[in-house]
Amino acid sequence: MNIKLLAFFLILIASVFTACQDKDNINESVVSPTKTVEQKLPTFNLKTTDDQNITIEVTKEGWNFKEYPNKVVLLNFFATWCPPCKAEIPHLNNLLKEYKDDFVVISVLVEENKSNDTIKKFIKEYNIQYPITNSPENFNLASGVGGVDSIPAMFLFNKKGLVYQNYVGAVDEVILSTDIKKAIGK
Repeated sequence: MNIKLLAFFLILIASVFTACQDKDNINESVVSPTKTVEQKLPTFNLKTTDDQNITIEVTKEGWNFKEYPNKVVLLNFFATWCPPCKAEIPHLNNLLKEYKDDFVVISVLVEENKSNDTIKKFIKEYNIQYPITNSPENFNLASGVGGVDSIPAMFLFNKKGLVYQNYVGAVDEVILSTDIKKAIGK
C-alpha cells in the first residue's frame, strides 16, 4: 500500500471518529437551568420536520419528555455537514430497533436556516428512523443541557429523566448499547 493511500485512510478514519467543532458558534452563552434555586425551570417546545411537537420540561426531579413517558431518551445534537454525525446514524437506527419498547432518539439540529424540505431529503438519504427537530428552540435546548461546543453531542436520560451519560464525538454502538441497557434497568 503506498504512503498517500495509507495517509488518506488515516485521515478518513480520524474524521469519522472525532467530533466536529462548532461551525456557527452554537453555544454563545451557556445557561444551566439549575444555576439558582429561584430561577424558573425551562420548558422547551421543539418542532420536528414532520410538524410534530416535542415538549421537554425541566423539573426539580429531572427532565420530562412529555411525548415519551417511561422511555430512556437519547438527545442527539448534530449537523448535516458533520461526518461523525452522519456516521452514527446507522448505529442509532440499530439501537432503536434493538430497544424499541424502552428507548427513543430525539435528534436536535444545530444549524440555522435549514428548511424542513432540505432536512427531509437528508432523512431520506440516510434512512433516519427517529425524529429530527428543526426550530430556533433547538439552540435554547443546547444551552439548557449545559452547552454544546462540539458535535455530535449526546445526552442519555434514564426513565426518571435524569442524565445517565453524556457523550462528545462519535461513540461506538457497543458502548451506547451497554449504557442504554443500564439506563433501562436490564
